[in-house]
Amino acid sequence: MDRDGTSYEARGAHADPVPHPTAPPHRAGPPPRPAAPPPLPPTPPAAPAAHPGPATPDVPAPVPSGAAPSGGLAAPAAPPPAPRHAPATAGSVLDWLRTPRPEAEPGVWRLGHRPRPAEEPEHVPARRLVAGALIALLSGWLLWSLLWNGYLGHYWLWPLVAFTPDAWRSQPETWATASYVYYALVGGGLLVFFARVGHVPEIWRRYARRSRARAAAVPPPRTGPDPADWPELRAAGLTEAADRLAEATRTGALGDVDYARIQRAWHGVRSHPDRLAAFTDAVRAHGPAACAHPSGARDLPARTAVHDLATGQVRIGTAADHPRNPYGRRTTAVALEPALLGTSLLAVGPAAAGKTDRLVRPVTEALCLQALANRAAVVAVTAQGSPLAPDAAFDVVIPVGRPGSRHDLDLYGGADDADEAARTLAEALVGDLVPDSRRAATALAQLIGPYRAAHGRFPGVPELRELLGGDPRALAELRAAVAGDPAQLREVDARARQAERGDDVAVLLAERVAFLDRPAFAGSFRTDGAGRPFSLRAIEHPLRVRVDLPERGHAEASRIVARLLLAQFTEAALARADRSLFACLVLDDATDTVTADSVRAVQRLRSAHAGVVLALRTLQDVPEHLRGPLLGAVGCRMAFAGLAPWDGGRFAEVWGTEWVQTRDVTNRQIISDEPLTKAMHFMRRLVTGRAATAEAVTVREVERQRWSASELAHGVPAGHAVLSVTGVRGEHAPPVLVDLRG
Repeated sequence: MDRDGTSYEARGAHADPVPHPTAPPHRAGPPPRPAAPPPLPPTPPAAPAAHPGPATPDVPAPVPSGAAPSGGLAAPAAPPPAPRHAPATAGSVLDWLRTPRPEAEPGVWRLGHRPRPAEEPEHVPARRLVAGALIALLSGWLLWSLLWNGYLGHYWLWPLVAFTPDAWRSQPETWATASYVYYALVGGGLLVFFARVGHVPEIWRRYARRSRARAAAVPPPRTGPDPADWPELRAAGLTEAADRLAEATRTGALGDVDYARIQRAWHGVRSHPDRLAAFTDAVRAHGPAACAHPSGARDLPARTAVHDLATGQVRIGTAADHPRNPYGRRTTAVALEPALLGTSLLAVGPAAAGKTDRLVRPVTEALCLQALANRAAVVAVTAQGSPLAPDAAFDVVIPVGRPGSRHDLDLYGGADDADEAARTLAEALVGDLVPDSRRAATALAQLIGPYRAAHGRFPGVPELRELLGGDPRALAELRAAVAGDPAQLREVDARARQAERGDDVAVLLAERVAFLDRPAFAGSFRTDGAGRPFSLRAIEHPLRVRVDLPERGHAEASRIVARLLLAQFTEAALARADRSLFACLVLDDATDTVTADSVRAVQRLRSAHAGVVLALRTLQDVPEHLRGPLLGAVGCRMAFAGLAPWDGGRFAEVWGTEWVQTRDVTNRQIISDEPLTKAMHFMRRLVTGRAATAEAVTVREVERQRWSASELAHGVPAGHAVLSVTGVRGEHAPPVLVDLRG
């Protein structure tokens, strides 16, 4: 199934809509059309997500046009206001669309990219270059002076005498003209010859042309049809729709998010031709606001990074002009995109190194824009108070442990199978303590399965703590409730027998659940139907979700919730029936969240069109036996400035070695007793600044580390990071030193 956004045309007319962020102020422009959007045929439903009762994911569900939603919200009578943000380039949307995007290596910012030579040309020092040019021109002037004054004889004039008629010499004016033309040819030839000897063209290329290129540096012209005219729609016969969108593009009413969203819908129409009529009607009625996101938003309230919605890239920095970087990558812009994030990204660096401001925030912002274009679903997990993005940039904000929250977090991830729910919950509770959480999952399943069979729901945190702690009253009530179900009664009896063992894992589970059974979390993780639980199974839809963790007052509970979100996300991403949306989980602080099961799950996300972004202060926050497998499981790795040497050693090991060419130069000074030779050596030293030497050059091929542990720890400047990327199709690029401050 392909979600192209057309099934969300009735904005706001949903039975249980997602909270809508505040829309940006209306920009001056053409008045909105008062007609409501016509109903579009719904996308064929995916396999129903198994989720009982109130735990249904809080996502929009389309209803027939004109019907009022149960929550009392009426469908908007006009399209949302036009976006107020310009696209990535400094010009208009037309300039942005017409800027070429050539194919490039993974991680290269393609918008207006100009490829560089693969190898650096030989570089002559400026002092030697200028001195050589000056000496050559002086030598040419000296030769011309000697010829002009007759010190070298008049043999150089014989072509003038041999190739001109004798009658010319009897005509003074004609002979003077012919003579000066000949002198100009000879002088010009000498000038060109000595200019080439002195490398004057190289000076022109190095300085004059470089300064001119800096003053009027424009990208190469685009070839092919004008994308602002929507040629794909015209080729399909949708001339009216193409004219409507082309006019909106030229007037500025259509933004970069609108372009990406409508392109997404059009690609869905090409896959499902039965949606063509609905797509045409939507564009005719709403123009650039057609096929809008369920929230009705067409842009974010604010942008802090540079984005290119046509390619899905976000610019994070510039490759430094550093000898360690390949020459073809130096000074080129560096970007990330879903094709790279689909292999997952691990960023390691100390506090204040820039992980949040220069990586996590731009990536989250880019994924939110992709979600508004109906192309992605993003779940960002951060500490409460972290300036990741404003609330208006998200559809759902879940402040765990904060009173007054509109949404709660589903403790069981929307599962209706006891074994599945127990597996993810056990991973969250004890995955960082035990090498294998299967015993813990079995113990949980033996309790939550019978409880759900008896009460129609899974137990809440207080009930679960009582059951795991072996409370006699709670266990007796559970036994009595399932007395008529032999299968569930066997589960309860098996749990009672295992509780008699001295190494029963339920004791550890009860201790961990106690971190969540605090007064601050009394309104969270409810299963009795009183709250509004949010399940990560909602990543079937283009949602923007932010989860705020109370790290300051409840550090251990925050880590449990972070592991729970990681386990539930990987489970939901791998179980999706519709994988057309790119799903990404962003963990601003992944401390103590990496387990053996999560590493294995991250490796499988590539085939599910999903990925995770993990930010760590140090690899010491990961169990030692998992540090190597974690670096091998992710495709994109990023080492920030200030990395510890032992962490740098891990990155150096995973980045491996390369063959490089080294040149060993041995200089031996030339000493001569001849007066003329001494004079020439003196002149050479005066011009070049070096004594006359004889050089012996030895060239060897050696193998060295791409980045050593010492270089990563001490050679990465502040505000920089070393980044290597891998695409979901296997394309990869070597580690590059990136300046993140630009």
